Amino acid sequence: MTDARRPIWKNLYIQVLIAVALGVLVGWLWPKFGASLKPLGDAFIKLVKMIITPVIFLTVVTGIAGMRDLGAFGRIAAKALGYFIAVSTLALAVGLLVGNIFQPGAGLNVDPATLDTSKVATYVTEAKETTVTGFVLNMIPDTMFSALTSGEILQALLISILFGIALAMLGDRGDRLLETLRTITAVVFRVVRILMYAAPVGAFGAMAFTIGQYGIGTLANLAELVLTFYATALGFVLIVLGLVSRAAGFSIFSLIRYIKDELLIVLGTSSSESAMPLLMEKLEAAGVPKPIVGLVVPAGYSFNLDGTNIYMSLAALFIAQATNTHLTFGQEMLLMAVAILSSKGAAGVTGSGFIVLAATLSVVPAIPVAGMALILGVDRFMSECRSLTNFIGNAVATIVVGRWEGEVDLEKVRRVLANEGEPTDAESDRLQLQP
Repeated sequence: MTDARRPIWKNLYIQVLIAVALGVLVGWLWPKFGASLKPLGDAFIKLVKMIITPVIFLTVVTGIAGMRDLGAFGRIAAKALGYFIAVSTLALAVGLLVGNIFQPGAGLNVDPATLDTSKVATYVTEAKETTVTGFVLNMIPDTMFSALTSGEILQALLISILFGIALAMLGDRGDRLLETLRTITAVVFRVVRILMYAAPVGAFGAMAFTIGQYGIGTLANLAELVLTFYATALGFVLIVLGLVSRAAGFSIFSLIRYIKDELLIVLGTSSSESAMPLLMEKLEAAGVPKPIVGLVVPAGYSFNLDGTNIYMSLAALFIAQATNTHLTFGQEMLLMAVAILSSKGAAGVTGSGFIVLAATLSVVPAIPVAGMALILGVDRFMSECRSLTNFIGNAVATIVVGRWEGEVDLEKVRRVLANEGEPTDAESDRLQLQP
C-alpha cells in the first residue's frame, strides 16, 4: 500500500489536481498563451498511447495462455459483450428520457439556414465514411505486426487474442515463452509508472488549451445543455452504475475513490485512453484476474461508451428542440437504434463523440445536421464528462464480469477499494509475474 508518511504533494492525485487548477487559471488569464500549451497535453497522450498496445498485447496473451481454459475465455467474452450492449442501450435511453423531460434546447428558435456549418463539415465527412461494415473490416489489420504499431485498440486486441489462444494450445511447450512475456509485462508496467511522472504536465497543458482556446464564457451560451449533460452523466454513474455495483457486491463510491488519480488524469487530458494502463493495473491489484482485465477493459473502450451514448441522445434532442424540429416516438426510437450501431462504428476515432453524433444525424434526416454548429463550441467541455463516464463504466464492467465468472474475491475487492489501496512498485512487479 501507499506509504502514509509520504508528503502529500508527492501523491499523483494532488499533483494532477494542482496542475488542472493552474491550467484553468492560465487559460483564463492568458488565453493566447494557454492555447499555445496544447502540445504539452498532446505529447503526454502520445506517450501513453505509445505504451497502450504493448500493455494490451502482453496482458491479454499472458492472461489467456496462463488460463489455458479456452472455453472460459469464450464465456467471458460473451458475458462482457452482453453487459456492454445492455448498459450502453440503457445510457442512450436515459439521455432520451432526460432530454424529453428537461428540453434544454426549447425556446432557442434557431433557423438552421442561418448557421455556419463550415466548421462541422469535416466531422460530417468523416461520419459518412464511418460505417458498421467499415468498422468490422477495420478490426482486421493489414499484417499481424501492423496491429501492434497502428495504434488501433481493436486490431491489437484481435491479434492478442489469437496469439494468446495459440500459445495456450501449445501447452507445456509454450511455458518458456509465457514466462518471458510475463517478465516483459513487468517491465512495460514499470515504463507506465515512469510515464505517469509527466501526467501533471500533460493535464496542465491540455486544460490551459481548452480554457484558452474556447474560453469559460463559451459555456454561458449553452449552459443549460452542458449542465443537463453533466447532471445526467453524474446521475447515471451514481444511480445506474451504483445499483449495478451494489448488485455485484461493491460500492461505486469506493471504486471512484480508488481510481481517483486516474480520473483526474482523464479530466485533465480529456482522454480516457490516457489512464487505461493504470486502470488495468489497479483492477488486477483489486483482485480481478488478468484474462478478464485484459479482455474487458480494451473491448470496453470501443463497445461500452456510456458517456458517449448519453451525449449523443441528449445532443440530438437539443438540436431538434433548438431548431423547432418535432420528433415522433418512432423517430426517437430510430435515433436510438442508429446510435447503438454508430457508436460502435466510430469507436477509436479522434473526436469520436462528435463524429458519432454526425453519423447518427445523417441517418435520421428529420434532425438538421447543420444544428451541430450550435454545440461545436462547448463540445470540448463535454468531452471531459464523456471520458470520465466511459472510464468509470469500464471499471465497473470489468469487476462485474469478474463477479459473474466467480473469479473475483469479493472480500478482497471491498478491502482494497475501502482502503484506497495501491500496490507498491515491488507488489506491482509480482502482480505482473503472476499467472
